[in-house]
Amino acid sequence: MPPLLFWIFALLMLIFGVAVVINRNPVASALSLVVSFLGLAALFMSLDAYFIGIIQVLVYAGAVMVLFLFIIMLLDLRAEEQRRISWLSLAGGITVALALLVQIFYVVGHLKSAHHTFPPLPRAAFDDVRSVGLLLFRNDRRGPLE
Repeated sequence: MPPLLFWIFALLMLIFGVAVVINRNPVASALSLVVSFLGLAALFMSLDAYFIGIIQVLVYAGAVMVLFLFIIMLLDLRAEEQRRISWLSLAGGITVALALLVQIFYVVGHLKSAHHTFPPLPRAAFDDVRSVGLLLFRNDRRGPLE
C-alpha cells in the first residue's frame, strides 16, 4: 500500500474516532465507530494481515456494532441537551491539554535517532488461515487472539 493511502486511512480513523466522542446522537456516534473500525481493517490489510483485517470487519464492524445499535435503539436514547461549560473548567481543560502537548514535544525532542537503518525483516508466511491457526494453538501457546 502506498504511504498516501496509509495516511488517508489513518486520518479517516482519527476523524471518525473524534466524531465518536463529539457526537451527541448515540446512533451517529456508533456509526462513526463503524467507519473507524473499517479504517483499522484497511490498515491491517495494508500490513498484509488479511485474516485479521477481515475478522476486524466481520466481528467488530459487523456483529458488535449491530449489537450496539440494537441496544441503543432498544433503549430509545436521544441526543443530550446542550449544557453550558464554565470558564473555570474550560481553562482547566486547556491547561491540561497544553501541559500534555509540552510533555509530548519534550519527549520527542529528546529521542535519540538511530544512526543506521534497521535491516528488513524476513516476510513471514502468515498468508492463510491454517498457518495462523497452527501458530496460535500449537505447543501450548493458547493465548488469546486479541
